[in-house]
Amino acid sequence: MKTRGFNAFQLKLFMAFLMVFDHIGKIPGLLPTGWDGIFHLLTRCVAAWFAFSAVEGFLHTRNRLAYNARLFIWAAIMQLGNTILTMFFHSKGIHLENNIFLSLACGVLVLNLVFGLSKNSEKIMDEKHYLRIGAAVLIGLAGVFLTEGGMTIIPLMLISYIFRNQPALRTLSYMVLAFLLFCLSIEIYPTMGATLSMMLYNSDWAFITVLPFLHLYNGERGYNGKWGKYFFYIFYPAHLWIIALIAYLVQI
Repeated sequence: MKTRGFNAFQLKLFMAFLMVFDHIGKIPGLLPTGWDGIFHLLTRCVAAWFAFSAVEGFLHTRNRLAYNARLFIWAAIMQLGNTILTMFFHSKGIHLENNIFLSLACGVLVLNLVFGLSKNSEKIMDEKHYLRIGAAVLIGLAGVFLTEGGMTIIPLMLISYIFRNQPALRTLSYMVLAFLLFCLSIEIYPTMGATLSMMLYNSDWAFITVLPFLHLYNGERGYNGKWGKYFFYIFYPAHLWIIALIAYLVQI
């Protein structure tokens, strides 16, 4: 009997599709005025979904340390690529700064420090436990303030893990986080248009739009080949670098 809803791989493909719309506004003249802000708002669910997926990966991986290391390695690869391309393209005002791998890696590292490198270690309270908690706090704060979308991603990952078996409390906690982010995003400008434009741009609170997709998620992994395993690791930097290249070429 076929399971209702969508598996993780199917939702990952859809989120990759939405991801492109979040960034195509960087190509000069491609979108009508104001549409880049609308697309930005409508795609806030993407980072939230991948943060949730990272927690799922943390829960089900056979080696939490290797999983965390893989995220940091891809963060380093992306940072290197961003730096090189920015050197070539900066004359046209193109600067590549996106690196959600680093945000996710910091989030998973916090989970590893607080909850252990294995499922069994979560119940162990050794003499180093409080040192790990202290390190987790420092890394969590660094992730919140220094990484892409960290103010949303790090708390969302903690909520997703803590309430992994309590979907109602998880949803309620997401809503509280969204409300706090909304309050932080409010900034009044001289005109209503300018205010709305900034609200569209500074719309981390809209991660809450991930809720329908979590409801549709059937808990199954889906396609599990090597292509599926590394699809996001390759697609995320590749689509940003291709968009940057196009943005550079149309300005020559």
